[in-house]
Amino acid sequence: MTTIFLGMVFMSFHKEPASASAVSTKPATTSPGLPAPGADKAASQKAFLAVYKVLMSPRCMNCHPSGDAPLQGDDSHPHAQNVQRGAEGKGVYALKCTNCHQPQNTPGENMPPGNPKWSLPPADMKMVFQGRTPRQLAAQLLDPKLNGGRTKQQLIDHVTSDTLVLWGWHPGDGRTTPPLNHAEFARQFKRWIDKGAYLPDK
Repeated sequence: MTTIFLGMVFMSFHKEPASASAVSTKPATTSPGLPAPGADKAASQKAFLAVYKVLMSPRCMNCHPSGDAPLQGDDSHPHAQNVQRGAEGKGVYALKCTNCHQPQNTPGENMPPGNPKWSLPPADMKMVFQGRTPRQLAAQLLDPKLNGGRTKQQLIDHVTSDTLVLWGWHPGDGRTTPPLNHAEFARQFKRWIDKGAYLPDK
């Protein structure tokens, strides 16, 4: 029986998010009380909703699960063989990620996908996508205490050029790709930030 292995787009962040209400819905400012030049709440929120569809696709969400088992397949079912996250996000004991996931995709339909960085986020930086509302996920991404200390520009750089993010659009035979192409995803992510990084209303 062929095992369908997971696909993911990986972003390292810190622990579980606080309530989205703890993160300001106001845009970045250049001086107290003044929004940054070009801030546009409606445009910013609309851009994030496009980004959200990608982040919730199997290629992203499968390695940002709410539990400690990675997900796999386009239906995002728990990984076979009882694979677990482990402290570093690289599996445990004999079930290390790299035992099956090589530096590149294994040829063949639904064969193990690969990347040199293949892993889940570590146990102290789980960065859960699964089950998050748009507002909750946007808040999580923006909070330096929850996003690995990244600035907004570093977030843009990450989704634009990180090889594991890019893998999501080259997942190997038998897997769907995210609903936007990568260039459009990166453009919408940057637009969300540039227009004020507003949180969606819900």
